[in-house]
Amino acid sequence: MLQIEHDFTLPIGLLGEDGALHRDGTMRLATAADEILPLADPRVQRNPAYLSVILLSRVVIRVGGVETVTPRTIETLFAADLAHLQELYNRINTVDEPVRSAPGSCPNCGEEVRPGHERLGGSVDIRSIG
Repeated sequence: MLQIEHDFTLPIGLLGEDGALHRDGTMRLATAADEILPLADPRVQRNPAYLSVILLSRVVIRVGGVETVTPRTIETLFAADLAHLQELYNRINTVDEPVRSAPGSCPNCGEEVRPGHERLGGSVDIRSIG
């Protein structure tokens, strides 16, 4: 059965305006629009590393009591929490398929794939941005 939403617990937590740490949250599966539309965002065009901020702000449904997650919300995360969400994003948006080509090559076209960019032609690997 397809699981659309995935709960998570941040290693440190989002520091709320009240000083409380919000650690539990939910992320949903990404859509094609989630991965395509941010590429036109001027912030991403100026700084490709910002892609992960935009992507995560689109797919993280909530963190603690914060139900409207914006790019600013993601910007305020501690680095360990950002890395945790990036890893979760990549894990839940990857479909394990049998390897049909030589290791180090694209299963669709056979072209050599550089390390860290194994998911080209599919979902964006947000760890490889920036």
